[in-house]
Amino acid sequence: MATTSNNLLKVALAQIAPVWLNKQGTLDKIKKAIVTAAQEGTELIVFGEGLLPGYPFWLALTDGAAWNKDIVKELHAHYAHNSVDIDAGDLNEICALSKKHAMAIYLGIIERPQDRGGHSLYASLVYINQNGEIQSVHRKLQPTYDERLTWAPGDGNGLQVHPLKQFTVGGLNCWENWMPLPRAALYGQGENLHIAVWPGSDHNTKDITRFIARESRSFVISVSSLMKVTDFPKDTPHLDAILAKAPDVLANGGSCIAGPDGEFIIHPDMITEGNIYHTIDFNRVYEERQNFDPVGHYSRPDITQLSVNRERQSTIKLS
Repeated sequence: MATTSNNLLKVALAQIAPVWLNKQGTLDKIKKAIVTAAQEGTELIVFGEGLLPGYPFWLALTDGAAWNKDIVKELHAHYAHNSVDIDAGDLNEICALSKKHAMAIYLGIIERPQDRGGHSLYASLVYINQNGEIQSVHRKLQPTYDERLTWAPGDGNGLQVHPLKQFTVGGLNCWENWMPLPRAALYGQGENLHIAVWPGSDHNTKDITRFIARESRSFVISVSSLMKVTDFPKDTPHLDAILAKAPDVLANGGSCIAGPDGEFIIHPDMITEGNIYHTIDFNRVYEERQNFDPVGHYSRPDITQLSVNRERQSTIKLS
């Protein structure tokens, strides 16, 4: 088996808590994690879903579905003020660090995009290549349950894969990973390193990580955030109301890696606060594709095919 440095990829799973609903504070933590990873020779670092500036935990804790409720509206406005406007340069410092350290990045953000009017929020997964260039912004196709009260549904534009050394990487947000057709859209483009990002907790990562790896015969990296009651900033609006029903731990991590045989390389980790490192070997992909390849020799495109609309959706078309 040929093994060269190009076969190997050093990855970091950044299992951290946000400075909740504080864009600048969370950006500072993200930058610190990148610099720390660079000292370890990391080539790809992954952060959890919506880490910047955090997951909308208040919805489940403050009767978020109640109509026209002041606390929910005021927290949503605070969330919007701290969301990410890529066109305004909110990720420029992250891109500069990526370029400086030749490190690719998958980062979960709450995006407030100008091409959808600049007011609605999307749970987006951003891929930045090793040259510090944003290559795709995948807006979560279907927010889950109470997430729909604060996040808008995305589109297929971000269903893209990217070259990284010998690997081809792609990613999905949280429960999108349970959706067969978006997974197939990435497989069909040659994905062999799948990134699954989560707001936190091993109940999300303990089953689907291995399942996707075995189904696709790919490496799967699942990265979750952390969140404890002590992580809520003291200046959070309506903090007392949020904490009244909050458990001590809202997100316990569970970040992990599965190999192309569907077995854990790193089991779900509920202990580490910080970067978790591992080096993966591309040759394992070819080894496991020998007996099964879902979009290659073990597929029948003459019978079943998937159509994918990757057009970026907007309410208007200006000429």
